[in-house]
Amino acid sequence: MKIINESSFPVNTLGTPTSTCTVRVPGVCGELVQGLSKNHPFLVACPIDFFSRVTVEIYEQSGFIISREGFYKSAEAVKKTSDYLERNDISARVIIQNPMPRGKGFGSSSADITGCIASTSIALGNPLTPLEISKIAVDIEPTDPVMFPGIALLDYKQGKVSEELGSAPPMEIIAFDFGGSVDTVLFNQVDRSSIWESIMPDTEKALQLVRTGIAQGDPKLIAQGATISALASQKISSKQYMEDVLQFSKSVGGLGICVGHSGTIIGVLLDGKAKIGKHVFRQARSCFPKQKKFIIFGLLMAESE
Repeated sequence: MKIINESSFPVNTLGTPTSTCTVRVPGVCGELVQGLSKNHPFLVACPIDFFSRVTVEIYEQSGFIISREGFYKSAEAVKKTSDYLERNDISARVIIQNPMPRGKGFGSSSADITGCIASTSIALGNPLTPLEISKIAVDIEPTDPVMFPGIALLDYKQGKVSEELGSAPPMEIIAFDFGGSVDTVLFNQVDRSSIWESIMPDTEKALQLVRTGIAQGDPKLIAQGATISALASQKISSKQYMEDVLQFSKSVGGLGICVGHSGTIIGVLLDGKAKIGKHVFRQARSCFPKQKKFIIFGLLMAESE
């Protein structure tokens, strides 16, 4: 199957789609924890109510996958899913609506790729499990576990380890974007294993706190673990304003911070039951007047809730 830019292909020549599927996939505000466990890289994503909307149309005529320029990896996800399902007798068109900034740590590419895999499998009448989706996704690029419900842990490079940790208690997040961007693929091509190993005591403690916080529905423990992991990650990818944001969090009643370990964003974690998100958002704009990009999110619960 050949991947083609839709600007150079008359889609109407394919006729009418035989099936169509649209899904929404959440982004993330970085990670709650990232590190090494038993020699496997892992991350615990911080899923948020910020979504990529992905539509895949299936056509009878075989041979083509059509997508917009800049979405090659998404088209590749459709191709790999078709290969996995042994359905190379079709063509497909990918339509993506994604408001997430790229290269920041919002998991925009992971959301697109996951959405393409899920939509393709459903449109072909053979929905894949989250684990199957993750296996295909990591074969394209390091990925966030946004295919799992609630909060999950995943070996983001090879998919060898995965675990559903449970649903998040109500939490709000104020995301700070201080500029810049990171190419996640290039970032993960650099061998930082010795640095990850050096911070393993911190990441193991952070993971245990997050596990316990999710199990007990305690946002304070989740934030405590996320903060430990964020501070440890300074050895991996230093963030100039992390200490400033942490002090701000303490001053406004925040519970702690989370970061995009291979991104640029820093999030202030709040107890959702306190309903102080809008107030803290205004405080952030006042305390960081030169910083114009703030976004308020909710930590995403499992769909069943």
